[in-house]
Amino acid sequence: MEHRQLGASGFKVPVLSLGTATFGGEGAFKGFGETDAIEATRLVDLCLDAGLTMFDSADAYSAGRAEEILGQAIRGRRDRVIISTKSAFRVGPGPNDVGSSRHHLIRAVEGSLKRLGTDYIDLYQLHAFDRTTPVEETLGTLDDLVRAGKLRYIGCSNFSGWHLMKSLAVSQAYGLARYVAHQAYYSLVGRDYEWELMPLALDQGVGCLAWSPLGFARLTGKIRRGQPLPETSRLRHEDATVGGPVVAEDYLFRVLDALDAVAGETGKTVPQVAINWVLRRPSVASVIIGARHEDQLRQNLGAVGWELTPEQVARLDAASETAAAYPTWHQRLYAERNPPPV
Repeated sequence: MEHRQLGASGFKVPVLSLGTATFGGEGAFKGFGETDAIEATRLVDLCLDAGLTMFDSADAYSAGRAEEILGQAIRGRRDRVIISTKSAFRVGPGPNDVGSSRHHLIRAVEGSLKRLGTDYIDLYQLHAFDRTTPVEETLGTLDDLVRAGKLRYIGCSNFSGWHLMKSLAVSQAYGLARYVAHQAYYSLVGRDYEWELMPLALDQGVGCLAWSPLGFARLTGKIRRGQPLPETSRLRHEDATVGGPVVAEDYLFRVLDALDAVAGETGKTVPQVAINWVLRRPSVASVIIGARHEDQLRQNLGAVGWELTPEQVARLDAASETAAAYPTWHQRLYAERNPPPV
């Protein structure tokens, strides 16, 4: 398994990570999967055999149950794995059971440590930006937790460009631990990351951990023009957050047609091609894959160890291109001053 530097840090991570949103299957996460501790242990076994050592979770996944199951699955081999987890989403009814305040973050980290059965977390990320808490308070708290040895590195997730840049500026101004990772949605049918966050990541040394590289299950190869959704597709789930943003049907099938063609040429599957495309993008350090069962995991692991040709990448780029938001579209008109990210 290839390893890459995580942003401007000295930490190296595998190019594939296993997401644990499928662990537990409680509440809104039932649509992702219902992996129990026995199944999770088997998935971890397969990952470690393939060189995938990084596992991503969050305190909000199945109300903390995902972290508990991951903790059980890695028991006795903590030194062989990299744990990343997150907080910021609501985890209780109280006014302080959400966000990035000092009060909530300290409780959240302590809770995650207990559920995971470890005394430190390799990468701790804010699951979302909290505009109600001063950035200085949030970063000061995270810095204290890093200095206490409870966190090794910190990152963020789902931040806007100004959220991330302001945070990095505060870290620099006060000598605080800085974000080395940004966990962001990025796929062939979700390329908004490229508009502002990718150039920022390259300029500031923030590695991208790409989540949902299959576009919320749209690029699994099971969706076909004129056919109903598969019975097991999470796109059938009543919780809209499971299906992500709306994707126009004509655009989706244009991308799927290109993926089908490239898959036929490479002898790989549609999801393997889709994941490999994300892996080749600038600033991407690791792609977070998910799996309900062993077969899905084995297939996703097949996304590494080979490369798309430049011509195949160009065809996928063209098929998935969309109009950029302002001011990105205007900046792209003047490539001499704003060259594309590499």
